Amino acid sequence: MSTARIYKQHEIVKKRMGVTLFFFINGFLSANWAARLPEMQRFYEIDNTSLGILLFISATGALIAMPLSGLLSSRRGSNKVTQLTGLLFCFLVPILVLSKEFYFLLAIFFAYGACLGALNVSMNTQAVIVERLAQKPIMSSFHALFSIGMVLGAGSGALFSELSMPLFSHFLIVASLSIMIIVRGCFHLVSVDQKSIQRKSKDHSSFWRKLLLILPYGIIAFCGMTGENTMVDWSAIYMNKVIGTTESISALAFGTYALTMTLGRIFGDYIIGLIGKSRMLKITGLLALTGMLLIVMPTFHLMPFFGFSLVGLGLANVAPITYSTAGNIKGIDSSSGVAMASTIGYTGFFVGPAMIGYLGDLYGLRISFMFTLILFVIMILFSLIFFKNHKSK
Repeated sequence: MSTARIYKQHEIVKKRMGVTLFFFINGFLSANWAARLPEMQRFYEIDNTSLGILLFISATGALIAMPLSGLLSSRRGSNKVTQLTGLLFCFLVPILVLSKEFYFLLAIFFAYGACLGALNVSMNTQAVIVERLAQKPIMSSFHALFSIGMVLGAGSGALFSELSMPLFSHFLIVASLSIMIIVRGCFHLVSVDQKSIQRKSKDHSSFWRKLLLILPYGIIAFCGMTGENTMVDWSAIYMNKVIGTTESISALAFGTYALTMTLGRIFGDYIIGLIGKSRMLKITGLLALTGMLLIVMPTFHLMPFFGFSLVGLGLANVAPITYSTAGNIKGIDSSSGVAMASTIGYTGFFVGPAMIGYLGDLYGLRISFMFTLILFVIMILFSLIFFKNHKSK
């Protein structure tokens, strides 16, 4: 191998590691504060409705910021947006517990959500560019590190809680550690002077043309992310209230799902390299659908756990594949493609929990889970129709 080729490969490895650090910290910090959310609610001295409003405001901030992040990334470089939002994200976490004033909380939760949404778009854009430089599937590895970060973050959050560490002290410690890691990653992102790698020609596509091209992949992401959030919020409740397992056993349902999702992302790139994105998405979609069928079918207690594990495997690579595909469509800037797909997909975090809860009150949780099952059918159909026609850069 020539010296020039070795140097190029070394540079790609450094840039891959730089982007990976942002994915890891995203999952790590998010899980740390999420693990202590019940204590945060007591600190704020608010009821469930008020907490729900704060979480809704945070999600609204993310949804508003995502397309803006795509626009800024296109004009100023996704590396700069990633650096700025990554550092702001770390700074904002301790501020979440600086005051109990509700209007202050509304503002800071909105800012936190907006920062997180913008970071998700810009770092996924960076991942698309690095994947293109590497000339092989690596997107799933970035999302695997996000999942690993969440597992470690949830564990550290539980540890700090067990030690009765004050919320501000806990968040300041993990945020300070995260900033040190983020700063390291800032020096290894794909810089704006490599814009020719990201775009070989100017993007003159109209908004509606972009939307028409991105919409199918956004819908696939929406179906997958709605399923993800359903598993996060309702898996343990479903096992307890529908299947009749104890609360401690029911909690293992989400753990089973999270474990197989992480494993699916760790090995996702290798499998995609063997069979391709299109076939991978169809196979994993069938896995997710099979898993949901096992969950909703009246059966013995262990079968739903097997179902949750299949759903985890099935959804593991939906977001990585759709983001990678949306960021590589001919004639559309990578930042715009990722921003549109992620914005459409992220609405699943609004729709999923609310729809499951509403239908659950009307017809029962077993029937309400059919909503997610139907979305998986739609996801498979869109994969069959649109992925065979996809043209990448």
